[in-house]
Amino acid sequence: MAHSARRDSPKLPDFSLLKRLAKDQLVYLLEQLPGKKDLFIEADLMSQLDRIANVSTLKQHEVDKLYKVEYKPIVSTSDQLCFLIRPRIKTVKWICDVANADKAAGRFRRYKIIFTPQKFYACESVLEEQGLFGDVTTDEWAFYLLPLDDDIISMELPEFFRDNFLAGDQRWVRTAGSTLHLLHSIYGPFSKIYGIGRCSKMVYESWREQVEEEETKARQSEIGNVFLIDRDVDFVTPLCSQVVYEGLVDDIFKIKCGCVGFGTDATSDKNVKVMLNSQDKVFNEIRNEHFSNVFGLLSQKARNLQTAYDKRRGMDIKQMKTFVSEELKGLKQEHRLLSLHISASETIMKKKTKQDFQEMLKTEHSLLEGFEIRECISFIEEHIIRLVSMIESLRLLCLLSITENGLLPKDYRSLKAQFLQSYGVEHLLTFANLKQLGLLVEQQPGETLTAMESKVGKLVNDKTAGKLTDAFSSLAKKSNFRALSRKLNLVPKSDEEYNLRVPPDMAYIFSGAYVPLSCKLIEQVLERDGWSGLEEVTRLLNGHEFSVTGNNGADLRANNDAPRIVVVMFLGGCTFSEISALRFLGKEKGYKFIVVTTAITNSSRLLEALLENHTRPVNT
Repeated sequence: MAHSARRDSPKLPDFSLLKRLAKDQLVYLLEQLPGKKDLFIEADLMSQLDRIANVSTLKQHEVDKLYKVEYKPIVSTSDQLCFLIRPRIKTVKWICDVANADKAAGRFRRYKIIFTPQKFYACESVLEEQGLFGDVTTDEWAFYLLPLDDDIISMELPEFFRDNFLAGDQRWVRTAGSTLHLLHSIYGPFSKIYGIGRCSKMVYESWREQVEEEETKARQSEIGNVFLIDRDVDFVTPLCSQVVYEGLVDDIFKIKCGCVGFGTDATSDKNVKVMLNSQDKVFNEIRNEHFSNVFGLLSQKARNLQTAYDKRRGMDIKQMKTFVSEELKGLKQEHRLLSLHISASETIMKKKTKQDFQEMLKTEHSLLEGFEIRECISFIEEHIIRLVSMIESLRLLCLLSITENGLLPKDYRSLKAQFLQSYGVEHLLTFANLKQLGLLVEQQPGETLTAMESKVGKLVNDKTAGKLTDAFSSLAKKSNFRALSRKLNLVPKSDEEYNLRVPPDMAYIFSGAYVPLSCKLIEQVLERDGWSGLEEVTRLLNGHEFSVTGNNGADLRANNDAPRIVVVMFLGGCTFSEISALRFLGKEKGYKFIVVTTAITNSSRLLEALLENHTRPVNT
């Protein structure tokens, strides 16, 4: 992809320091329980721990054996047990069962619980209720941030989305505030903080309180601006099919903590785990590309690699020795990675070029543009009846509801009945969750006239239909998405074919059909240096926007790059497509964006968090 950046890209801060801090703190906590000990680790912490401290590091600090928390009687024979867990009541109750079983058997052991990223009062209350408050020592591993790449940092808290936005549980707000405070403490004061969303405002206030509690010292700032955004400000973007390479790899192979396992369908012999970051030269060139460009780039890479190998011919002994010692190892590694990404692309190609997927993309684009809605509903009905995929069916239903400001009552009842018949009546509760979040709702009388718009769209050309749509909308309540789309030009209108090789804007991440609302807001606010002129947009987004000058004790002159380095904090998760869009925007406008997120998400993860049946993991 060809970009013409306006200025030289600023240099990013060194976030490897966050890993070193986390490792040092964990080592300190393990040493608080001197002597040999067995360590029990919660399953969803294992990948993160592997990125911070490997097994040999743990062994150096007298960890004898490692176990996964499995909620059943333990087999450890050690006299000291250490538990590294999330602050979940279920896990604390299991630890109490372990301790009480030892008491009943007359066995004395020492127990230590390390909560991460913080401990909650509710967990300590369980220990007190069980009569173990004095027998079990507790500590806190403030492991807030895991750098996944030079410009991606994750809190690895997927439960944040459901807890905060559905359950209304604000326990993670303080954690997010502490995350911001950690960045502020290490990388200098921020010059400006922008945000939108109720949770963003609370996180900002939590961070502000923590800053006010400490002394302000003048120091060099490495980060200029911060932008906080709630996931519920923009649900459309994560519900759209991802078509950039990194997003597709996540959808199909599941990227976890920056690592992906390519199964036997992508590799000939066995499962291969690969770290996906900018150190992988092949991946770094294609990660942000629309998938239609990927094979061409990989072919070019293969030709370049062959040229590098061919240099061996005609070398004398000295040159060959230099080639082997300096270049050959790197070329072999690049060859291995190239083979993996070609195989992964072929797997993606098989799954994503089927007629079903192309029809689905066409349906999504129609929903975003607001045309042929009846045809879209027919496609969704067929999708449900054929039992293609429950999550995909839900995704399309939610996209239809959001873009049309709710479903017509007869459509809502019909689609809901078909869904429950196909996938099970237990999903009645799932529908209640989706309704609560505004993802799938029924239109109230006197709202949009979708059916009439669709009929008009069939009779006249697109341009005229657009004008008539505006006329009909004026008779009833306007759809927020439609109004936002017109106000911010989210759906590009052009008679020419969209150029995916040299894209003109961020819409390339969705094949030119839609500019992500979240990224468009960031672009507009940075351009305007605040929310001035966006009053109508913020009204449609239910407000809670803010813009605050920070800069307390900052010495911005010491680092001219700082004002062009922007931290974007997504509360509730962000997608790889949004990260690609921000990288594109950064190159266009001369910024460097650092994405801090509660977790990496996609349509599947977002909707699975809202399911109410036996398949959803219990995190309480």
